[in-house]
Amino acid sequence: MKRLLSILSMTLILCLALGFAPAAQASAIFNAEELFSARDLKQEADLSKAAAYNVSDGQDIHITASGIYVLTGSAKNVTVYVEAGTEDKVQIVLDGVTVTNTNFPVIYAKTADKVFVTVSADSSLSVTGSFISDGSVNTDGVIFAKTDLVLNGTASLTVSSTYNGIVCKDDLKITGGTYNITAQSKAFEANDSIRISDGTLNLIAGTDGLHAENAEDDTKGYIYVSGGTLTINAGDDAIHANSVVQIDGGSFSIRAGEGIEGTYIQVNGGSINIQSADDGINAAHKSSAYRATVEINGGEISVAMAGGDTDGIDSNGDIIINGGSISVTGNSTFDYDGSAQYNGGTIIANGQQLSYIPNQMMGGGGRGGWGNMGGGSMNGGWGGSGGGRGGWGGRGR
Repeated sequence: MKRLLSILSMTLILCLALGFAPAAQASAIFNAEELFSARDLKQEADLSKAAAYNVSDGQDIHITASGIYVLTGSAKNVTVYVEAGTEDKVQIVLDGVTVTNTNFPVIYAKTADKVFVTVSADSSLSVTGSFISDGSVNTDGVIFAKTDLVLNGTASLTVSSTYNGIVCKDDLKITGGTYNITAQSKAFEANDSIRISDGTLNLIAGTDGLHAENAEDDTKGYIYVSGGTLTINAGDDAIHANSVVQIDGGSFSIRAGEGIEGTYIQVNGGSINIQSADDGINAAHKSSAYRATVEINGGEISVAMAGGDTDGIDSNGDIIINGGSISVTGNSTFDYDGSAQYNGGTIIANGQQLSYIPNQMMGGGGRGGWGNMGGGSMNGGWGGSGGGRGGWGGRGR
């Protein structure tokens, strides 16, 4: 036994001397248990003490205290104002309500600790004209929250906007429900974070599908996804976070200018299918709190890019692959400016399985692009490999 231990010790020393150190165990940046509360995850509201409102044209609703408020009916030019105390939690239940506004949010959460929007029956909210501001506040979303915002429920919410769909200036959480959002700019936008544990998201966005950015704190502005089904058609980035994008699970079908962009991108699970006119996954220097890195520890990833100067997986820093299955089709499958570590997983580049991470920097005639968008879906396919990225050819409504 002592002889066996001696042999194993000598073997380990030799491996370390030759540079064959065992790969470090990958660790997640965020933990789902710390990101969602029990109430965040509860999909139905207790209506026993709820206040009920039947919306009426031009009649705003003012909520000034914690509680549960149920909205029903159909109306035009109605805003639900939440102006509660900083410790108050407010839950708005959309029970088959339809509201169409001309130029201001349908739900405007100004003050509260947290606002829940729970969909209990299929509902529809829209803004059809140019948004106007509330003094110095650029109120540019159909739902606009200066507080933490939680979206959950058992039914569907359809949102149509001439600018942003849903905007949150703090933490935005999605834990259930179905969201059909068409926005000429961003579908979802948040300052501190976007956290998704479940739900179905069908997003059509003129710019970004999910966008998290905090100009004052580089550690914030992150996106975390642990479940759900996301279908995103976006003119720019499908998923954009200035700091971290962490994907632990979920199913993604992406067709966009770029698929996923952030400073540190970590994929631990899920099924991700990306068709991009530019880079599929791009780690860029957007936050000083993290080094630009793409780290893949699990999941199934498929990336197909348009022709030209595009990369399947691109990092301005490092690429680390510890596991998962990755298939990339295009001129430049991988591109990195720092180092590459391949410790496990399956890499398939243009149909060929590799045992290393290639580094290709192949120029083209500019980026290809999409044909056009009409009737709520992408049409036309790839634009071609020259002449820059094709834009939106037009959007049907």
